[in-house]
Amino acid sequence: MKVCVIGTGYVGLVAGTCLAEMGNQVICVDNNIEKLNLLKKGIIPIFEPGLEELIKANVSENRLSFSDDIKYAVENSLVCFIAVGTPQGEDGAADLQYVYQVAENIGKSINGYKVIVDKSTVPVGTAEKVTGIIRANTNSPFDVVSNPEFLKQGAAVDDFLRPDRVIIGSNSQRATEIMQELYAPFLRTGNPVIIMDVKSAEMTKYAANSFLALKISYANEIANLCEKVGANAEMVRIGMSSDRRIGPQFLFPGIGYGGSCFPKDVQALIRTAKEFNCGYDIFEATDRVNKKQRLLFIEKILNRFNNDISGKIFGVWGLAFKPKTNDMREAPSITIINELLSRGAKIQAYDPKAFDIARTIWKDKIIYAQNSYEALNDADAMLLLTEWNEFRRPDFDRIKTLLKKPLIFDGRNQYESHRMLQRGFEYICIGEQPLS
Repeated sequence: MKVCVIGTGYVGLVAGTCLAEMGNQVICVDNNIEKLNLLKKGIIPIFEPGLEELIKANVSENRLSFSDDIKYAVENSLVCFIAVGTPQGEDGAADLQYVYQVAENIGKSINGYKVIVDKSTVPVGTAEKVTGIIRANTNSPFDVVSNPEFLKQGAAVDDFLRPDRVIIGSNSQRATEIMQELYAPFLRTGNPVIIMDVKSAEMTKYAANSFLALKISYANEIANLCEKVGANAEMVRIGMSSDRRIGPQFLFPGIGYGGSCFPKDVQALIRTAKEFNCGYDIFEATDRVNKKQRLLFIEKILNRFNNDISGKIFGVWGLAFKPKTNDMREAPSITIINELLSRGAKIQAYDPKAFDIARTIWKDKIIYAQNSYEALNDADAMLLLTEWNEFRRPDFDRIKTLLKKPLIFDGRNQYESHRMLQRGFEYICIGEQPLS
């Protein structure tokens, strides 16, 4: 099938590449010429395991190409995905200017029947507006469908190639059948294609992400209460997650969620609820608890140093909002490091993939270590902020020799507190009183 994907950001690049991997002829479109030139050479602007190899393979097989010519791409495609950014506006609502601009360009380029797919995360009612914009610019037949993405950063390629489910919001039988044919190779194991109306599909994306965000905030609230009453949050998590009605995913306490999806989608759902004069208490509480969680971690650090960290050196492990990505959007590390810097502390940081982005945030305000152990040289404490696999089993004896004192603040509960005590560390984590 001939497909174009407009927008080569995180979603568009993964979607276009994986669709090409299944034998489709895919044109990825972007107006950033420099970015396109890099992509044509197989150099990708994001870190996502497995993506670079797939791009190179499909470009070499002439199934995947990159262009800035949206007219050519639309004219030569049956299915046109809109995968441009929908950043959060000042009022919390999704900014749809790029979606509408693409819709207008598609309308001016249509030369026959097309299926227009909203792949970007968009509020309920967006497909109707996209339909109106395209219709105002063409007399050719077309249908607009909603096909929300459910990709986890760090596992996006696998998620797209082997999805739990594919949701297609469509009010047209013709468009539905085309989308089912497009996705059939991805669902040979029997996972479902779920067909629903367009508005329900648009809402499903926000509802799913906000519920997962809610689970994280709930786990953090429980962990904070455990810490006060003397319970162990990890034991409570295990007890809860063994209940099949609850499950184990997204119940790990820590310093909160970040990234491009959960914070933005929760805010967008709040905005939609306000617009329709509907209750949104749970959504607001989810967001409030998440923001508070990183402040509580800062409070732990300040309390340990009697509110005076001027001149203190902190060795930071992890800057990205989660492992297996270089994405730092809404990363807890930003809030934490900025607050420590404002109080006169010095930061020596290491992250396996996020340094290029980190340098745009802090420039020379922090030290960028060559490896994790270098970040701990003569530091007053170690802060673990991102749970990269390489941090799970470090050389603790070496860590002790590098730190001024064997003190670790673990924002991701990576280590077992009683073992850390046996190793001679002062270990401060989430949801458990420090052992002594």
